Amino acid sequence: MTLGRRAFLGTSLGIAAAAGLATTPSYALEAGPEADAARCRVIPRGGIGMHLYTMRTPLAADFPGTLERLAEIGYATVGVSGRHGNSAAAIRGFLDRTGLRAVLEHVAYTTLTGPGLPQALEDLHTLGAKWPVVPSLPGALHTPDGFREAARQFNRIGQASREAGLGPVQFHNHGSDHAVVDGENLYDILLKETDPHLVAFELDVYWAAKGGADPARLFVEHPRRFPALHVKDMAADGGFADVGSGTLDFAAMFENAHVGGVQQWLVEHDSPADPFATARHSYRHLAALRY
Repeated sequence: MTLGRRAFLGTSLGIAAAAGLATTPSYALEAGPEADAARCRVIPRGGIGMHLYTMRTPLAADFPGTLERLAEIGYATVGVSGRHGNSAAAIRGFLDRTGLRAVLEHVAYTTLTGPGLPQALEDLHTLGAKWPVVPSLPGALHTPDGFREAARQFNRIGQASREAGLGPVQFHNHGSDHAVVDGENLYDILLKETDPHLVAFELDVYWAAKGGADPARLFVEHPRRFPALHVKDMAADGGFADVGSGTLDFAAMFENAHVGGVQQWLVEHDSPADPFATARHSYRHLAALRY
């Protein structure tokens, strides 16, 4: 097992070991030169995207110019997160001129559970996107009962999204969403109590790892539930890193991505020192990755 993989798995295996249940993750079993030589899958170019939260600073100064530079780097898609004063129609125009395609938009939970839902779905059509994504849940819902209520709401939102001719609603996780509260794993509640036809998950692999989850195992245990990923790397100190420069073993992690139904690999970095450098480095790594 490589140092990177040890760093990625440390939290989850430490928890399992403490409970006397330590197991080797499925994607670690084939580690070694033979497994590396057998890796032949590549991420489709149309599946490499940028989650625009990463680019929020340059977007605020020059939205169309930022999109042009992302297209020049090689990105095919974007996840919209903040419009910076632009309408959905204006952003669609910017995207069309660059050849980029929006695949999803982050929309607040309170908007999708309230009277703003119809307009949010209409805006997705305008953007040319497929999925509404809840970026986070209110802190007050971080209990088993709160997550059960969220699951009920997600099923309702997903039904409306499907009826509008869109895909299922997705949920974007953070580390606290993988917490065990009163003996129940919160994220598991959402997985188990939502309809797979109506609700999917935009798995942020950094936050999953940070929260003690195993993304590779989630792909296998919950097939076709993860159409989109946030591909975010973890620095040695636990912070954020450009994709490919940190400790997460993406080649091993993605071996079962096809089982999980992954269609979009969206780069994200929460606090890049140079957003365009992050965009370049991360794209190059994903484009060259074999898994």
